This record gives sequence, C-alpha cells and structure tokens, in this order.
Amino acid sequence: MSASPFPSFLEALRNPGPLRAVELRPPPSTLDRTATMEAWIDAHHGVSRLLAGGRFVLFTDDAVGSREEESLAHLTANLGPEAPMAQVVPFLTCKHSLEYCLLFARRAASHGFGAVTVTGGDAEVGVPRCLPRSRDLRMRIRMAEGPDRHTSRHRPLPLGMWVNPFRDAREQVDHLEAQEEPADYFLTQVVSHHDLAPLDRLLEEVHRRGIALPGLVGVFHYRSANPRTLARLGDFLPVPAQGLTREFRDEGLSAEEVTARTIRALAARGVEKVYLSNLGLGTAASELRRIEARI
Repeated sequence: MSASPFPSFLEALRNPGPLRAVELRPPPSTLDRTATMEAWIDAHHGVSRLLAGGRFVLFTDDAVGSREEESLAHLTANLGPEAPMAQVVPFLTCKHSLEYCLLFARRAASHGFGAVTVTGGDAEVGVPRCLPRSRDLRMRIRMAEGPDRHTSRHRPLPLGMWVNPFRDAREQVDHLEAQEEPADYFLTQVVSHHDLAPLDRLLEEVHRRGIALPGLVGVFHYRSANPRTLARLGDFLPVPAQGLTREFRDEGLSAEEVTARTIRALAARGVEKVYLSNLGLGTAASELRRIEARI
C-alpha cells in the first residue's frame, strides 16, 4: 500500500474548491465465475485510472437490496500493494451479521482505506439489518477500536453517514447531531437540477444549526430518458422524468451535458463537493472527463 500524494479523504472534503468523487457498484454476486472475473478486470483498469488522477472512489454495498461482490477483498487483491487505498471509500450497510461488519471495518483500517460510509441499508428488501440504525453500527465500530482510538498512535478510521434531502430536513439534521459517536462526514441521496428545493432545505437547516460536518452531494448520471429505465430507477431514487425527457428528446442534450447541468446548478449554490453515481465500472475516468469538459 503506497502513500497517496493527494490529500486524505477528510482533508479533501474540508479543503476549499471542487471535489468530484465517483461512486461505483461492484459486480452482482449472481454472476458466474467468468463474468465476475471480467467485471473485476474492468474495475481494475477503471479504478486505477481514477486513483492515478487523484480521484476518490466510493464503492456501494448491496446498493439496491441485491447482493454485490465485496469490494475490499477484490480491490486489495487486484490493485496491488502500491495502490493508494486511502482514496477508496467503501460503503458498509447493516445488512450483514454484526461480526462481519466489525471485521469489515478492521480490515478497511488495516489496509489503509480512506474511510467507510456506514448506512442502514434498505429495510424493505433482502436480509434484515444486524442493528436498527447505522449510528448503532458506527458506535459498535468505535467501541471495538478501543479507548485509545483518539490518540496520535491510534487514528480511527473515518466513518461517514447518509442523509436524504427528500425527507424532513429537521429530522435528517437531527441524525447528524444526535450521536454519541459523531460521524466524520456525510453523503446525500442523489439530487437533480430539476428539483433542488429539498437540498436547499437540508442545507439551510444544517447552516441554521451551525453544523460544520463536511459532506458530498450525490449526482446521478442519467444516460437517456428511456421511460422503462426511468420507471425502474424510480423504485430506488427520485427521478425527474419530465425534465429529463425534455432535455434528452426535445433539446437533444447529451448525457454528459445533463449531468453537467446539475453540477453547475450545485456550484451556483456553493456546493462544490459531489460524487457521481452510475458511471461505468471500467469507463468512469473517461466519462468523468467528458462531463467535466462541459462544466
């Protein structure tokens, strides 16, 4: 594991200026052996290019309720000992056994991963949660690190949390505050320039309470306005179907330009730290360059 010449994940979140991380999904665990190997070969090339460019890469954990390959084992085995793992930030949901979750955090810390974003996971599908809320799991991870975790000799693994702008802003900010072991950063559900009012309400509440926790705002990379695709996505996230249809079909915009519009709209509000979701596992670096060329 080599030291990264770039700032740590928390430093990058706190530093002024734009930050555009990439969220990727590991291959589904239902693929056969050959397809899984091919997918991770794509991931090796795609992630290596992102890391070489100083990008932070987030990896989901059973993102839509279906099992995904675990990111830790594959990334540590395939990227090699010289890879800057400090730029990789995996998710960890409560949809595993408690023993597995605590071991996952220990493994992430020992391999030098930049942070772990702890989320509850969709309670409506898949296996039940091992603990009721993500904050319960963060607390257990911190307890497992021991009483000297805040000394200079034992720097704890940064742990993040998830907030949803499309729910009650006061309730979501309560989650940011009401923690015995506060999170180190937060990520939001994906938003769109077609409807930024929910994010505005969330950020106004954060500002009103004087919360200085750094965060990343999610941006989904829509590839088309295919009605069936948008309807399927609508089962998991808020989809501005009418606005996307207008941009793709009536205005003839490219997918990169649509995504760039959201990033520009966020920047106009002072939101410069974002993560982009739905980029290709092996093509994320080139897709990101095309998007940034339009910002």
